[in-house]
Amino acid sequence: MKIQIIGAAGTGKSTLGEFIAKKEQIKWIDTDSYIWKDNRFTESYAIDERLTMYQYDRKTNKDFVASGSVFAWNPNGFTDRDLLIFLYLDEELRFKRLEKREIERGGKSALNLDEQGNQTNDFLEWCKTYHTAKNPSDIGTYAEHSYQLEHSISPILKLNSNQSLASLYHTIISTLKKEQNNH
Repeated sequence: MKIQIIGAAGTGKSTLGEFIAKKEQIKWIDTDSYIWKDNRFTESYAIDERLTMYQYDRKTNKDFVASGSVFAWNPNGFTDRDLLIFLYLDEELRFKRLEKREIERGGKSALNLDEQGNQTNDFLEWCKTYHTAKNPSDIGTYAEHSYQLEHSISPILKLNSNQSLASLYHTIISTLKKEQNNH
């Protein structure tokens, strides 16, 4: 079982990936761990270090669920997956999730007020570009994800993540079983 989950920040990729990994007792790969050296997301690994970590995970784990994308620095990464899942979510709900997460990670001081009186920070401002970025090489954007979806050789499952983890899991496992029966 090789699953990759992509989608905008705040759609629940990591939460779902970890849930699936526990249920199936397989490796959960959070692709942020390839990029960031710390939980504050301030210092990143060099690309050669990322590739070394990726290659190690692939050599040591036959089955996995990967949350996130490696496409920007490893275009052929995870292309042998059994299923590519694209999570989407209403933008208002996505930003409520993101604001809550930012406060949980950094306290109320992690956010400041913009000119309209909305809570924000550099990360949230970047998240606002998800649908407007046009270049597929722009990491973590709809342009990047659309490119991956268009060029995927594996089956694709698009899911609204505004449902229970159990429901998402059931849909994913059912889809995988159908795909396995078709091959």
